[in-house]
Amino acid sequence: MLQEAKDLQQRAVAELVRKVDGRKRELTFRAPTGSGKTRMMADFMNRVLGEKNDVVFLVSTLSKGGLAEQNYDVFRDCADKGVFPDIDPWLISTEVSGEETLFIPVDHNVYVLPRDLYKKNGRLMQGAMLNFLQTLTESYFGRGMKKKIWLIKDECHQATNNLDDLSERHFEKVLNFSATPNMRRGQVPDVQITDEEAVQAKLIKRVELYDDETIPVDAAIDKFLEIRRDYNNLLQTHPCLIIQISNKDKAQEEWERRVKPAIDKHQELKWMLIVNKDKDCDTNDDVKRRLPVSRWKDYAKGKDSTIDIIIFKMVISEGWDIPRACMLYQVRDTQSKQLDEQVMGRVRRNPRLLDFDTLSAEAQELAMTAWVWGVKPEALKNTRQVKLWESRQIDIRQQVRVTTTRLGNLTEKADFDVSSVVEAKPLPPVSTGIFKLWNKLQQCPNDIQALCFNYSDDDVSRWWRFMEMADEVRKKYDTYICNYDESMEVDKTVSFPLVSSYVETDQSERIRSWVWCRKDGSGHKFAFDSEAEREWASVLMDCEDDMAVVKDSGLFEDKERCLWGKNFPTSSEIKYEYYADGIHSSYPDFIMKDKLGRIHVFEVKSVNKASGQNIDTEEYNQKIARLKECYKACSAKLKDHIFYLPILKDDWQIFRFENGEENQVSERQFRELLSR
Repeated sequence: MLQEAKDLQQRAVAELVRKVDGRKRELTFRAPTGSGKTRMMADFMNRVLGEKNDVVFLVSTLSKGGLAEQNYDVFRDCADKGVFPDIDPWLISTEVSGEETLFIPVDHNVYVLPRDLYKKNGRLMQGAMLNFLQTLTESYFGRGMKKKIWLIKDECHQATNNLDDLSERHFEKVLNFSATPNMRRGQVPDVQITDEEAVQAKLIKRVELYDDETIPVDAAIDKFLEIRRDYNNLLQTHPCLIIQISNKDKAQEEWERRVKPAIDKHQELKWMLIVNKDKDCDTNDDVKRRLPVSRWKDYAKGKDSTIDIIIFKMVISEGWDIPRACMLYQVRDTQSKQLDEQVMGRVRRNPRLLDFDTLSAEAQELAMTAWVWGVKPEALKNTRQVKLWESRQIDIRQQVRVTTTRLGNLTEKADFDVSSVVEAKPLPPVSTGIFKLWNKLQQCPNDIQALCFNYSDDDVSRWWRFMEMADEVRKKYDTYICNYDESMEVDKTVSFPLVSSYVETDQSERIRSWVWCRKDGSGHKFAFDSEAEREWASVLMDCEDDMAVVKDSGLFEDKERCLWGKNFPTSSEIKYEYYADGIHSSYPDFIMKDKLGRIHVFEVKSVNKASGQNIDTEEYNQKIARLKECYKACSAKLKDHIFYLPILKDDWQIFRFENGEENQVSERQFRELLSR
């Protein structure tokens, strides 16, 4: 997994741990479907349990689609492999034989409760659940275990009325987890990972929307056939198109009149119809037809499955993960924005998340794209797509050539001998437990993990020695990676992507004089993430003598003048790696090519916080310091690139980096230097 993705997850979990120690009893954590919510939940519980041995977690999980069993399997796997060794999960079940009394053991610290088991007239409601809770706490005739129960509501947008009745008496904390919290119930996120953050970290895909309800199913199938070969060849994964039909009376008509006739035109495609009743399920795969429907579902999930199209009713909404699914066509009208977002989440998972950095640029672009017809949820309502001016796309990409940098790792450093570090000192007299060492390894940067596996070469004793000396390796690694003279390498030369997108904010500006136009053709208004970005765009626009002006036709008045544009992160390859407790990527905000052919790179910051974000001031200042170090080193490596860090604090404080030198200039001096 990319270091950026791991860092994003770990920062979110750390913030939740910090906030849960406050006075607030109920907190909400929001992360988009596909961003690793279940794993982050396990990480959160593991961190808390590592510090508090009097806490027990009860995880209320939807029963639909086997979500409870799925979550339990993730928790159990994380515990067994030592990734999160402090969690000890148990799946609550009501399956007992004959007249046997329902019993829930009390020697675990994480309990997964399928929500639908705790309902009126259910076996858990007949005293078993209440006895379990009373035994854990001190309210059981003074003989309780004096534990504090923290309730986690997974998919908290769904009601849990019976559990809510127990809340005040038995649950010290309530934590809501969902991709779509219910704001009307007060589930305002205290901690969240936004869709934009998850896309930028490559946790989930960006979405190409086709929200015209008149587009036929055939269009989705044609697109599927177009990308199927590339998916198999570039990603070594068979793609899947999901078609959602209505859950009630309209379903049969939609299937017979709209969906099946379109599919039948392509006899080479294999499909499955998965609905609530097994007897109504169908498939044209004769081999699978002979198996139980439950086996169909398991088979359809796998990346090597040859099922091309899966037709669903509502059962796709929660808990059935199909990372190979990349297209969604919605026939039904849910009238539920939350359900729309849940369903869309099924096709936004990154199918090559764990080894994404090994893919080619073309394969990465394919893996990070989802195609959706017929639905436009709240989270994407404000997303606007942009494209380079069509009449000048090739010209822009040829003229604006930006060179990027990356940080090499110690495994690539010819004169680094990891053995000399690992074997320099004797092992401690008492060995550290393997689970603790494994958990420690998971928290290490990807490069340290690679060093570990290269050194151990499948030898357990060598792996153990490396991990006992991991802190020494980390010191050596930090010394090397922070010395940009050694670690920074010129990577590749790229340009603006043909298509990108941004999210509408209150900070907008009308711009004609840059490389972008709105893909929908609706004017020249563009939005920015912060006031500082918008104001810097105005500064660049004001430098009229050094800017190429774009006419409505998309033609530039003077090819020898400047070309500039926002470096929208979606699909962008323009980034620079820097180190801050792990390797991160800086996507600069603006790129400009001046009339002399020099490339100007701008990363805009402000003492004011970006809109909609909670930013720790000390952490923010540290990031600025790290970026200064990075851009100074980049300017030494790339002689025809000039880097800037404009910081808005009443007036602009502009740090300029050229040929490895740092200078602070005023806005007036910047304009003068640009015009030379």
